[in-house]
Amino acid sequence: MFSQRIRSVMEKKKLLTAAPDTTVSQAAKLMAKKNVGAIMVVESERLIGIFTERDVLVRVIAQGRDAEATRLAEVMTKQPQTVEPDKSYGSALLMMFENGYRHVPVVEGGKVIGIVSSRNALDPDLEEFVAEAQRRKHMR
Repeated sequence: MFSQRIRSVMEKKKLLTAAPDTTVSQAAKLMAKKNVGAIMVVESERLIGIFTERDVLVRVIAQGRDAEATRLAEVMTKQPQTVEPDKSYGSALLMMFENGYRHVPVVEGGKVIGIVSSRNALDPDLEEFVAEAQRRKHMR
């Protein structure tokens, strides 16, 4: 798993983007609808920031900001670290661990093409566990 290329692990379907003038409230609704923990902030097809569920807590709610009035540009992480799709997933996990974050945008040719999260490390094992639990349930 850790030696796999990010390209094979990243979540393309869960890539969510928004403009910097999107309100926190709008972004949170989009994130909830897509069931994702991060939204890429893009301007002219270029990544300028990332906004995560943790940012909602720490930079918006904890600071008493109005989610209807606050724009992503005000509370996003600007110029986030990114990874290339042909790097190993293990290197991305190490970057996340060392820097204390859970989501990393995957960028190729200057454009965001996906996102990788620390949760991806659990998904194959978790899927196998659920499948085995269901198999055992049906055998009873």
